[in-house]
Amino acid sequence: MSAARLLDPGFELTLRPMRYPIFYDMYRDAIRNTWTVEEIDFGIDINDLQDKLTPADRHLIERLVAFFATGDSIVANNLVLNLYQHVNAPEARMYLSRQLYEEALHVQFYLTLLDAYVPDMERRAAAFAAVGNIPSIRSKADFCFRWIDSIQQVRRLETRDDRRAFLLNLICFACCIEGLFFFAAFAYVWFLRSRGLLPGLAAGTNWVFRDESGHMAFALEVIGTVRREEPGLFDGAMEREVRTMLREAVEVEAAFAHDVLSGGVNGLSPREMREYLQYVADLRLAALGLQPEFGSRNPFAFLELQDVQELTNFFERRVSAYQVGINGEVAFDDAF
Repeated sequence: MSAARLLDPGFELTLRPMRYPIFYDMYRDAIRNTWTVEEIDFGIDINDLQDKLTPADRHLIERLVAFFATGDSIVANNLVLNLYQHVNAPEARMYLSRQLYEEALHVQFYLTLLDAYVPDMERRAAAFAAVGNIPSIRSKADFCFRWIDSIQQVRRLETRDDRRAFLLNLICFACCIEGLFFFAAFAYVWFLRSRGLLPGLAAGTNWVFRDESGHMAFALEVIGTVRREEPGLFDGAMEREVRTMLREAVEVEAAFAHDVLSGGVNGLSPREMREYLQYVADLRLAALGLQPEFGSRNPFAFLELQDVQELTNFFERRVSAYQVGINGEVAFDDAF
C-alpha cells in the first residue's frame, strides 16, 4: 500500500506518529506570536486624523480601512469552506485552526480601527458595505469570490483535477490575496508611518504582517509537500494559470491604487504602486520556484529605510526561507 498523501480524501485523526511535524512547529510559532487588539493605542491616530492629514490622505485612509473591513473575513471564509476539509493531516489542521483565530483577530482590529477612525455612523456603514458600493473594492472581492467559488462544490479531492483546483485556490489566496492585496495595503500604512502619522495603525499592522507572513509560509509548505508527493500535478498548464492569476491580481490592485491615490497623495503615485505590485508578484513567483514575470524593483525607499524589523525579515530572510522549502528536489521543472 502506498504512503498516505496530504491531499488524500479522508480525515486523518492520529497525531502520532506525526507525518508532517513542520506544520506542528508552525502552529507553535504562531502561538508564540499571540497579540491582542487591546494592546494598540489609537490616541495619537485620532489627533493625526483631525489635525495632520490632507483631504487626499483622508481619502487614502478611508479606502484602506474600507478594504480592511471585509478582506480578512473573505480569507477566513475560504479557509473554512475550501481549505480545512481537504488538508488531511491533523497537525496541519491545528495550524489552520490557529490561522482562523488570527483572521478573526484581524477582523476585530479593523472593526476597532473603523470605529475609531470613522465616527460618523453613515460613513462607517458605507465603509462596511464597500464591497457593494466602491467599484475598486468590489473588483478585488469579485476576484476573491471567483476563486472561492472555483472549488466550493468539491467535497472530496478524488481526482487530479480536484487537487489542481485546490492548489490553485491555495496559491491564489496565499500569493495574490494575502501576499499581494494585503501587502499593498501594508505599504500604504508604512508610507504614512514614514511621515510620522498614525502609529496605532502601524503598530497593529506590524502584528498583522507577522501573521500574514506565517499564513503564506504555511501555504507554501503545503504546496511544496504536495509537489513532492504528486509532482505530476505541476505542469506547464498550471504555470500558465498561476501567471495569469498573478497578472490579473496586479491589475485589480493597480486599479485600487488609482482610486486610493486619486486625490494626489504627495510622495506616492499609481505608477510607483504598480511597480511595487509587480515587484511583490515576482517575489511570490520566486517562492513558487518560478521565473519572474515583470522584472520590477521595489521603488519605495521608505520601505527600505523604515525601522520595521518584520519587513526586513520578510524581504531578506523569509523569501529565501520559502525557497528552501520549495526549490531543490521539489522545484518546478523546466516544463513547468
